[in-house]
Amino acid sequence: MKNLLLASLILLFAASGCALKPTRQHDVFNERAELPREEAAHERNSLEWWYFTGHLRDKATGETFGVEYVFFHFNINGKRDWQMVNFALTDPQQKQFRYDYKVTRLPGLLPATLPLNLSARKKNETWTLTGQEGRYHLRGRMAEHAGQAIDLTTTPAKPVLLHNGTGYENYGDVARAGYYSYPRLATTGTLEIDGKVRQVEGELWYDRQWNGTSVMGKNIGWDWFSVQLDEPRTELMAYQLFDRKSDLVVSGGTHYGPDLNSQHLNAADFQLEVLDYWTSPHTKLRYPNKWRLRVPSQGYDLTITPVMPDQELTLKLIAGLKMHYWEGMCRVEGTHHGQPVKGNSYVEITNRGK
Repeated sequence: MKNLLLASLILLFAASGCALKPTRQHDVFNERAELPREEAAHERNSLEWWYFTGHLRDKATGETFGVEYVFFHFNINGKRDWQMVNFALTDPQQKQFRYDYKVTRLPGLLPATLPLNLSARKKNETWTLTGQEGRYHLRGRMAEHAGQAIDLTTTPAKPVLLHNGTGYENYGDVARAGYYSYPRLATTGTLEIDGKVRQVEGELWYDRQWNGTSVMGKNIGWDWFSVQLDEPRTELMAYQLFDRKSDLVVSGGTHYGPDLNSQHLNAADFQLEVLDYWTSPHTKLRYPNKWRLRVPSQGYDLTITPVMPDQELTLKLIAGLKMHYWEGMCRVEGTHHGQPVKGNSYVEITNRGK
C-alpha cells in the first residue's frame, strides 16, 4: 500500500477551516473492483492515487535511475476537490536524489472519465498522466530543479493484479480500500538528468488505490514494499501498518507468480526483519534502511537494500507544517528454494518518529 501521511493533509485543511475528520460518504465499496471503471477518478473520493515507481536503465551506458511519479486526488469535506502531484528521481551513480511536488485546489470536481487525462502546473512546468489499463504516458519537468524531466510510455508486461483476489484489500479491522496494480510495466522513453537527455528502458510498478483516508491518522505509520524479481518473473507486495500509540500491527501482501497466479499473504505468511537503520541529517528522523523478507510458502529469503540511504522527501504544505517520508530505489538479492535470485524494489516508509 502507498500513502502520503494523510494526517498532515488533514492538518492542512484544519488550518484552512475544514473539519478534522474526513467524510467518507462518497467512497466506493464493492465486492470486487470493476475494471476499467475503477481506473477513472471516483467522484468526491476521500483519497485516491495513481502511483508509479521503478528502475530504468540508460540504453547507452547501462546506468540505472529510479522514478517516482504520482497523482493524488482527495476531497476532505465532500465538496472541494484537491490534487497533489509528487515527482522524484534517484541517481545512484552521483548519489543524487531530487524531488518536486505541487498541492492545488481544483476548479471543480475531477470527472470520472477514461482514458485518464490528469495534469498539474507548477510555475512554467506542466506534469501530465494520460492513458489507461497499463498503457500510460508520463511527462513532466521539475520546476524546482533545472534539467530533471521524464517522458515515458508504458505497456503491460503482465496482466493486472487484483490484491486480495478482489481488488479490495482488508487492513485488519482498520479499513478496507480498493487496490489493484500493474506490477510490471515495460517502459521506454527519456529521462533528463542534470540537463542530459538519456534514452531509457526498464519496468515500472503501478498502484491504483482509492478510499485511502480510513487507514490514516497521526499515530499510524506505514511500511510498503514492491519487489520485481528477474528470474523467476515474480512480483511481491508487502505492507505493515502500525499504530505507534496502541502497538497494533497489521500486515499483508500479495505474491504474483510467473504462471500469473496470485496468492494473498496474511501476516503469518511472511516475515519482515529490519537489518539496519538510517538517521536523516535533514530531519533527524530514524528510518529502517535494510530489510530481510521471507515468504516460506513460496521459498523466498530476500534482502532488500537501498541504492543510497538519502531518499527522504520533505513536503512543505503551509507555513509551519511539513510532512516527511522516505521512498526509495532498492536492490534485491537472496534465494528462491535455495537458488540465487535478484531483482528490483521500491520501498515507502511513512510517519516515523525520531
